[in-house]
Amino acid sequence: MNTQELTFIIFTVVAVQVAIFALIAFYRHWLSYDELKKRLDNLTDYQEEYAPHSLLSVSPTKLSWTGFRDFRVQRKVVEDQNKTICSFFLTPVDRNPLPSFKPGQFLTFQLNIKDEVKQISEKLVRCYSLSDKPSSDYFRVTIKRVPAPSNVPNAPPGFASNYFHDKVHEGDILAVKAPAGHFYFEGKYPIALIGSGIGITPMLSILNACIHSESKREIWLYYGVRNSDEHIMKDYLEDMVKTHQNLHLHVVYSQPKKPDIKGTDYHHSGHIDITLLRLTLLLKPYQFYVCGPKRMMETLVPNLRDWGVPDSNIHYETFGPASLVKQEKPHPSSLEAETRTSELTVVFSQSGKTYQWNSSAASLLEFAEENGIQIDSGCRAGSCGSCQTTIKSGEVEYVQSPDIEPEQGTCLLCVSVPKTHLTLSA
Repeated sequence: MNTQELTFIIFTVVAVQVAIFALIAFYRHWLSYDELKKRLDNLTDYQEEYAPHSLLSVSPTKLSWTGFRDFRVQRKVVEDQNKTICSFFLTPVDRNPLPSFKPGQFLTFQLNIKDEVKQISEKLVRCYSLSDKPSSDYFRVTIKRVPAPSNVPNAPPGFASNYFHDKVHEGDILAVKAPAGHFYFEGKYPIALIGSGIGITPMLSILNACIHSESKREIWLYYGVRNSDEHIMKDYLEDMVKTHQNLHLHVVYSQPKKPDIKGTDYHHSGHIDITLLRLTLLLKPYQFYVCGPKRMMETLVPNLRDWGVPDSNIHYETFGPASLVKQEKPHPSSLEAETRTSELTVVFSQSGKTYQWNSSAASLLEFAEENGIQIDSGCRAGSCGSCQTTIKSGEVEYVQSPDIEPEQGTCLLCVSVPKTHLTLSA
């Protein structure tokens, strides 16, 4: 046996030993993670707290105040280089202290928008996420100007967002409903906050609330934008990372510009996806909070489930024309219910259209939109009342408790599904 053969044998033995030790370490680490996940799944309070997708009776939550309350725009701050994102700081006209809210919730605005052509004013209701921690002095919302869609000829830009940018100024008075919404942060466990585009706003509220509480929990913030032109609060987030060791920031640019420096302006190229999460997160049972455009939600949320994250650990909110359906393993009883509901018909009397109910639709609002029936809507969470519609015949049931009590003989389409054959005045 010569020197080369001996060296090769020694190298091979060492490599095999390293591989065996690595496999043993990974196996032990996985067993530890699996045990943590089982313990988390068995916690009774988690099972009781996160059941928003079962069929529930109407049980409105108590709002901080009823109806609309006047707020003055104290400050208006441009947040991005493109000047398409503005923060609005709102203070109550009555000067009474503001109530607390759950980080991640939104405000509902009633806007009086004047139609310059028709010379009339129309009331428009829209909802925007709170983007800061609870404060007794002010609320903050951060709003992106929505341009006209490029794939729809002659489609107008977003009415409400452009109204805020162009017509709402410091000193103006706005009518605002109390904070509401079923997407919010609660709990004691490590969290992963994932916000793409303007979906970062509720994550900022959650982040600031956690930091303000001086919690030492692990916080992983993933923020995806096209490039530095759309990157908001960059200096602030970097300062937070420097002063809070429990905060881990990952900024992702999908279309970085030439001046954008990787490692300085952003950390990753591409999009926020399951591969990035698996490469960066530790093996722990995180609570995931996700908000972004529909195309991201349709891939990331199912991929989290495929990764083994329990549904009770995934909290999400979408923005856009449709919501994301939560996929759960059906029980025999729910299979029977699905068969029953799939045979139901929904009549939209004003539109003169009748359709067989699609049991995969998340709500009657989504079902109507899928069939080309336009319904006014705002929050899509049972809070603003914009989609309240008269029931001419039949019954509905609610997939989550609305924040307001619908008027007798009506329903909130955004959080309801048919219980019987249904005729709606829409």
